Amino acid sequence: MLSTGADRCLAKEDSVLSLMAAAASAADHGAKHLSPDMSATSETQLARILSSLDEDKAEDIVQIDLRGKSAIGDYMVICSGRSSRQVTAISEKLADRLKHEIGVLSKIEGKDAGDWVLIDTGDVIVHVFRPEVREFYQLEKMWLPSVEVAPPNG
Repeated sequence: MLSTGADRCLAKEDSVLSLMAAAASAADHGAKHLSPDMSATSETQLARILSSLDEDKAEDIVQIDLRGKSAIGDYMVICSGRSSRQVTAISEKLADRLKHEIGVLSKIEGKDAGDWVLIDTGDVIVHVFRPEVREFYQLEKMWLPSVEVAPPNG
């Protein structure tokens, strides 16, 4: 049985080898890629994420700048798909495009249910919702500046 330190070392080695393999695969297919020691800027990631969501017909796309507000990332993107199937497809295609086109590996949560999928690139967090689930959680209200309501006249 390996010790915890050895387990961490093997896990780190596996992750580095996986990243190197992904970069090599992208190079073999003629896609743009980054070497394992470089990372795409958050702005590059954001631009590709927004274009991917648009290509896959995501609806009501909202971009939130988190710089200076939170350490969880630089940007958050929230969008909707019309069905669980579309939510899952949007999420899978996004993660695949980020991996093969700009060398960014993403963590994905919630893909099996297809109600709310979270894609975390480290710098950009993407939430893909079914409309009903998005309405229920109202995530935008937590992060967007509140709109001041004018006092009633008289």
